[in-house]
Amino acid sequence: MTADRAAARQLVLRHGWNAVAYQILNPGMRLWFAPARDVVAGFATYAHVRVVAGAPVCAPERLDTAATELDAEAARRGERVLYFGAGERLEQVYLARRDHCLVPLGAQPVWEPAAWPAIVQRKASLRAQLNRARNKGVRVEEWSPARAHDSPTLHAVLAEWLHTRGLPPLGFLVTPDLLGDLADRRVFVASRGEEVVAFLIGTPVPARNGWLVEEWPRRRAAPNGTTHLLVDAAMRAFAAEGAQYVTLGLAPLAERAGSDLRGQPMWLRVMLRWVRAHGRRFYNFRGLEAFKASLQPMRWEPVYAIAPAGHITPGMLRAVAGVFSNGAPELLVARALAAAARDELRRLRRRVGALFG
Repeated sequence: MTADRAAARQLVLRHGWNAVAYQILNPGMRLWFAPARDVVAGFATYAHVRVVAGAPVCAPERLDTAATELDAEAARRGERVLYFGAGERLEQVYLARRDHCLVPLGAQPVWEPAAWPAIVQRKASLRAQLNRARNKGVRVEEWSPARAHDSPTLHAVLAEWLHTRGLPPLGFLVTPDLLGDLADRRVFVASRGEEVVAFLIGTPVPARNGWLVEEWPRRRAAPNGTTHLLVDAAMRAFAAEGAQYVTLGLAPLAERAGSDLRGQPMWLRVMLRWVRAHGRRFYNFRGLEAFKASLQPMRWEPVYAIAPAGHITPGMLRAVAGVFSNGAPELLVARALAAAARDELRRLRRRVGALFG
């Protein structure tokens, strides 16, 4: 671990309040420190836009000046700062400023883990999902970080799961391969007999005494309800240790927290509504939101980006796509289209084979 990353980790464990605070330690994230070394931010840059993961990590009373220092340092390098998934504290800092705007990204579901058993007890559809997995012989246990890190089985599950995604592997806040660094994380593994069929990774949200459920890869053969059973085990484990906050992270374009696109540029409203309606081939936004909703969250928190200059531009949106795609987003779309075409061709061959075989 580098000295900068070790220093960043200590700040995150002391002050990490945003749900994505710990993710600034993920592979590929660049780190910015305030001159006093009392503030850190994780970011990636594309097309002269510095896309910051969440918000600067620091003491609450320091946040306003920290954001000003970060904006100024980026400006000296000819960059503009866009905060992705800023969180309520930073939103309040910028809310009254005319030189920035809040752009809704979606919403994230939230639970108090101590209330989870009561939620399960009163919701028959949730109990049914848990029982489907149990009746198929699925059981869940927590693995130590060392065991999970060294497990070729978990790596195989992750590889199979990534192969089923509509998009090529992404970066920034959705870096898929977290098995290489499980420090401070918790890993819950679902098995059926001797076969591992899925796992879940919990990432700390230290200043809220909470956890972000960051990933839940599964095999195609995992029985229905397996992911629900993983979440159930994690919730009960978090509750047993006194955690007070759990989220499954952003459901992109979800409207459940009451945020909408009114007040945003027309081009942005049209584009995001089109993506939500027609982008399922590449990313199943509605399916992800529906899965998270099936777990009966206690509330939904709106999630925003904070854009400079009082409005978001197509260039800024392209920069966000660029940091997630690790390069030109047009190439990502082209790769996704090629993958979709290959999948469609395989399905067509199977249907033809079934007809004439």
